[in-house]
Amino acid sequence: MRGRSLARMPLLAELTPEVAAGRELTAAEVQGIADALAGPEETEADKGAFLTALARRGETPAEVAAFAVAFRDRARDPGLGEWSGRAIDIVGTGGDHSGGFNVSSVVVLVLASAGVPVIKHGNRGITSRCGSADLLAGLGVDIEAGEERLRGALRELGFAFLFAPAYHPAFRLIAPVRRALAQRGQRTVFNILGPLINPGRPAHALVGTFSPELVAVLAGALDALGTRAGLVVHGTISPGRGIDELTSATGNLVRGVGARREVAGTWHAADFGLAPAPFADLVGGELAENLARVESLLAGTAPRGLEDTVVLNAATGLWLTGRVATVRAGLEPARDLLRGGAVQRKLAAVREFFRA
Repeated sequence: MRGRSLARMPLLAELTPEVAAGRELTAAEVQGIADALAGPEETEADKGAFLTALARRGETPAEVAAFAVAFRDRARDPGLGEWSGRAIDIVGTGGDHSGGFNVSSVVVLVLASAGVPVIKHGNRGITSRCGSADLLAGLGVDIEAGEERLRGALRELGFAFLFAPAYHPAFRLIAPVRRALAQRGQRTVFNILGPLINPGRPAHALVGTFSPELVAVLAGALDALGTRAGLVVHGTISPGRGIDELTSATGNLVRGVGARREVAGTWHAADFGLAPAPFADLVGGELAENLARVESLLAGTAPRGLEDTVVLNAATGLWLTGRVATVRAGLEPARDLLRGGAVQRKLAAVREFFRA
């Protein structure tokens, strides 16, 4: 650390004005910062001031990757290395306040039905009325299953859900600061770390973000973390309003990662032969409403825009994991899995597995 005084000013208090002035943090500094944020020695006021300064200056891809490394290293290891090299996570940052349905949770079931291992990292709803953990629990998944059970789920069901609060004890002393800043409308680096700190470390990722400005940042961070193939997306609903999802109702800003690094631009439904949909097709609700939406998807009675969005994301997952040569080539297989009974059978197997 540069310029540490003999009186040893607290690390965060020392670095805050430097960050505010525009200096980029090194990976070594971020390790020390992670200790300071996760520990009891520094005050909540100093933690909040540092996180605010960093967010207002804007995190670089290298800094975000360094924070991800620091907090992945501090996470509990679920012991899923047998699957991680073939697995994918379908996940968003949250925080878009769009009211969208839990598309990624259904995509997990489609991909698992296709034989693609999925290691999903998620939480209960924080800025939404129904988060991925809420919906999957409603579908029969034990979201707090232990490591042995998770390994069994990957073997028998093809997917595992890692409930974020159970795997990140380092966040315990950061949570009050985050809440206080959120009440003032201030985001922090922790609002974008979730998709990067999956302790199961899947080699592939389809990541959504609430901000178009963060698409390139997250793609750069995922690249730095060694992601084999990934895509970061942001759906634009209207000027100034977006969703952390790839959809058939929005223009979708995309940036590829790893083996898909050449991908950059904007995707539209029509690019894949899909009809543009109204965003109203994608709106979700409370748990009971979203469970009913799942049933309508399986029965083929869901709004076409919602079905197409699930299919588009599943096809993208098939493409990222090398199961199909193009996204478009994955659309028909994904739709057949969703509506042809495979996902329905997967759900029955999920309920049976977690009842046992």
